[in-house]
Amino acid sequence: MQRPASAPRLPGGSRTTVVSATRLHGWVERFTASHGTVAQDLDDGGLLLRAADGAKALLRAPWPADGRPGRGSTELERLASLANQERALGVLLVRKGGYALAAASGPTILTTKSGSRFIDARTTAEHAARIFANHRIEYLVTGGDRALVEQVLAQPPLKTVSGRTRLPFLDVQEPKSAALAKAAADACSIRISVTDPPA
Repeated sequence: MQRPASAPRLPGGSRTTVVSATRLHGWVERFTASHGTVAQDLDDGGLLLRAADGAKALLRAPWPADGRPGRGSTELERLASLANQERALGVLLVRKGGYALAAASGPTILTTKSGSRFIDARTTAEHAARIFANHRIEYLVTGGDRALVEQVLAQPPLKTVSGRTRLPFLDVQEPKSAALAKAAADACSIRISVTDPPA
């Protein structure tokens, strides 16, 4: 079972977490049980839940509808349906301590390459280009060191994919092959920003 990602505290009593489409209704039920009756509104590119005690949760789909909106009779059902669609992902995780690359279909990893040290941007870009070449890439999932990721994506071998829409940047401390499955799963999950009720 996919475990929920940690929810770091943000300034002002806020935190962010990711929840898979299959767990979304359960998460909303627990939020409602903790904070009281919830009103739902479309807001700021997502679905805003406003609870009776003043707590708020902004739910955002992992990717834009791009002409493929989710189905369902409620906004929550449509959001879960959209997140549950499989999209073609190129995963690029880079730090000085290594790199991990993958092509994925939704959370399913198709092919990978990783290394225990970051050699240089050009070499990593060449590896990524070979991984991505045999797969359709709709979105890029990046993580690790932002500056190094930008250096890799600026290399000529990745010219054809560097302009793809990027999903939210991931905090990845150790870009190894084991991190790829979590990165793909997190990229396909609904991002939820929770604001605690007023004190």
